[in-house]
Amino acid sequence: MRHGPRAILVLGLLRIYLAQANFAPHFFDNGVGSTNGNMALFSLSEDTPVGSHVYTLNGTDPEGDPVSYHISFDPSARSVFSVDPNSGNITLVEELDREKEDEIEAIISISDGLNLVAEKVVILVTDANDEAPRFTQEPYIVLVPESTPAGSSIFKVHAEDKDTGSGGSVTYFLQNLHSSKFTMDRHSGVLRLQAGASLDYEKSRAHFITVVAKDGGGRLRGADVVFSATTTVTINVEDVQDTAPFFVGTPYYGYVYEDTLPGSEVLTVAAIDGDRGKPNHILYRLLNESDGVFEINETSGAISVLQSPSQLRREVYELHVQVTEVNSPGSPGAQAMVPVTIRIVDLNNHPPTFYGESGPQNKFELSIYEHPPQGEILRGLKITVNDSDQGANAKFNLRLVGPGGIFRVVPQTVLNEAQVTIIVENSAAIDFEKSKLLTFKLLAVEVNTPEKFSSTADIVIQLLDTNDNVPKFTSHYYIARIPENAPGGSNVVAVTAVDPDTGPWGKVQYSIYGTGSDLFLIHPSTGLIYTQPWASLDAEGTSRYNFYVKAEDMDGRYSLAEVFVTLLDVNDHYPQFVQSIQEKTMVLGTPVKIEATDQDAEEPNNLVDYSITRAEPVNVFDIDAHTGEIWLKNSIRSLEALHNITPSGDYSWSLQVQAKDRGSPSFSTTALLKIDITDTETLSRGSMAAFLIQTKDNPMKAVGVLAGVMAIVVAITVLVSTATFWRNKKSNKVLPVRRVLRRRPSPAPRTVRIEWLKFRRAKAASKFILTEDPPNEDCNNSRAGVTVPPRAPALPPPPKMAQRTVPTVSGSLTPQPPQPLPKPKPSGGTTQSSLVSELKQKFEKKSLDNKAYF
Repeated sequence: MRHGPRAILVLGLLRIYLAQANFAPHFFDNGVGSTNGNMALFSLSEDTPVGSHVYTLNGTDPEGDPVSYHISFDPSARSVFSVDPNSGNITLVEELDREKEDEIEAIISISDGLNLVAEKVVILVTDANDEAPRFTQEPYIVLVPESTPAGSSIFKVHAEDKDTGSGGSVTYFLQNLHSSKFTMDRHSGVLRLQAGASLDYEKSRAHFITVVAKDGGGRLRGADVVFSATTTVTINVEDVQDTAPFFVGTPYYGYVYEDTLPGSEVLTVAAIDGDRGKPNHILYRLLNESDGVFEINETSGAISVLQSPSQLRREVYELHVQVTEVNSPGSPGAQAMVPVTIRIVDLNNHPPTFYGESGPQNKFELSIYEHPPQGEILRGLKITVNDSDQGANAKFNLRLVGPGGIFRVVPQTVLNEAQVTIIVENSAAIDFEKSKLLTFKLLAVEVNTPEKFSSTADIVIQLLDTNDNVPKFTSHYYIARIPENAPGGSNVVAVTAVDPDTGPWGKVQYSIYGTGSDLFLIHPSTGLIYTQPWASLDAEGTSRYNFYVKAEDMDGRYSLAEVFVTLLDVNDHYPQFVQSIQEKTMVLGTPVKIEATDQDAEEPNNLVDYSITRAEPVNVFDIDAHTGEIWLKNSIRSLEALHNITPSGDYSWSLQVQAKDRGSPSFSTTALLKIDITDTETLSRGSMAAFLIQTKDNPMKAVGVLAGVMAIVVAITVLVSTATFWRNKKSNKVLPVRRVLRRRPSPAPRTVRIEWLKFRRAKAASKFILTEDPPNEDCNNSRAGVTVPPRAPALPPPPKMAQRTVPTVSGSLTPQPPQPLPKPKPSGGTTQSSLVSELKQKFEKKSLDNKAYF
């Protein structure tokens, strides 16, 4: 095809325009169900949470320039979404409600900076099951006649659900299906009376039915939910004429008394229509003939007597009253009938009257002893009661008015006349000590009469006392405190016992007995306890006494109480030292102790304080005021310091120690204490000498140590013998006949060197020598002032084959009177050393001899 010059020119200009033009961007159309593009046919569920990312706008620019996205809404509509300009992500910013707004119009746009392309889109809001059914035209109140046939339709309810689909479909049912007379059509909501059921106004005038409307269920926020609603249908039952009238207040009884006037009303019968919703009028009439004696008012039902009671020939009349409903003309009315009994009775014009032996009487008196036997009749009372009326008018009851449960009256019901008997019901309540006079009223009251005539008589019972009470102490025990120096005949405590009985029965005699009553007496009338005239009380001997006191009346009724007497200690004893002159040996750094005891029973009388009243020389010793421990002053630490204090260089001191109690007044006593002092260095030069020095004040300690050594030797011997026996038994050797082997005595041990202690008059060690005496039970063999030369005990006989014996040695430390001796040499003390060596040698020899027997 050939083009002319002008066509060529146009094509060239078109090519230039296309080269310089900028094309607009556009959205992608990804179709239905896509979550990105241009939102074409996009739908969103109404239960989508706010803030959710729901869609992404997506488009492109032909030139490849970057694009931005926008969304806008009509000014009158809500801004439901927001968009990110760069990414195109659309976010839900407002809640959705399909029932209010089922579609949303929006304008989306895309721009490359020069060109803007906008499109109008419609977003569909899909349904979620978020609405519950709602009943319309509430409240539901229905009036239903009680004659409605079973199965009839009564009412129709209606409920709406704005949801669509299954969530909008509604079904109906009754909440209490098993206890209801009604049934509900689940689809139409029609309420019906169940087959075989009926309504009865007289039984239930209203019924309340709970109806439930439920939707078909659906999805909501990812879960299956079902909503329901309830309403109440009130069914008021309408009354219809289907029930006969009935009488109220039956049975009917009437009485005509002898003074009743003709024309007087006897009683009124009453009937009502059984249909209470719309009751009819009713009329009364007498069915049987009453011989012209009675008549009835046809509208009120009042029955009246027409004749005088004196003219009536019968005592009882049986009448029948009929009642008839008045319906509309031409329709028969329902009827009912009731019997009426009318009795002709005597006039009740005589009250009950009490009679004594001499005629009518309204006060009766009697005296009896307290606590009569149960069931006893009060024979001193002659009482008769009478009512002159006849029949029911002469029937009355008797009862006692006063403290209850004490007496009872017989008979309790009387017809015309009876003899009254009063019987004891509660003997314990008839107590002279509680009440000396009992007053009752005997009351007679008619039973079946409207007047309830009554009369009373006073019963006065004077009580006489008997010995029925035991003397009782005011306390179960008495506590007294008297000083131990109280003179004989001193008052201790007064006990009191009370006997409520009167006269001689109420007098109380007191006596005393018990192991602790020897030192005490009691006044038989006043109950005052005092000490024997010759009694000498001593709290140190017996500080507490307890005994019994007895309160007894003239008939031997008695009660006991316990008495506790505590002697208050008086400071009447001096502190006593064991010896008034004592000797102690003190090692430097170790105190010596002096003790005194106070025989008083209580503190502070028996607490002793110690003090040094005189010492030569002074300023050498201190004493603990509470324990009696004596020690050197802190400045004296060696024998050299003592030597410097005393010019004579003596190591023996004499002290006067005072023991003083804390009583008031205070008593004290003194003792002379002689103390010999040595140091540990001197003791260490000879163990035996140190032992003798340490046990100087306690000889029993030496005996105990020796016994312990011998026990250890015996135990070792037994163990060795037992081991040898079992070893030989296991080896099954035939042993030779046991023979006694004696070992040769060992050489004498090395002589123990004892350094003599320095004393002013005699050496400390020279005051004690070892003597061997036969053992005694009290382990006390010291005999002062007697020097016995040492003597070895005889060896025991060899033991038998089936018996093992161990020789024992007993010794005593006997103080030797001081003798002037020359100043010892360093190697002195041979006598004591030889004694000790000899004793040890004997122990070793005997041990070896004993082993030879095994």
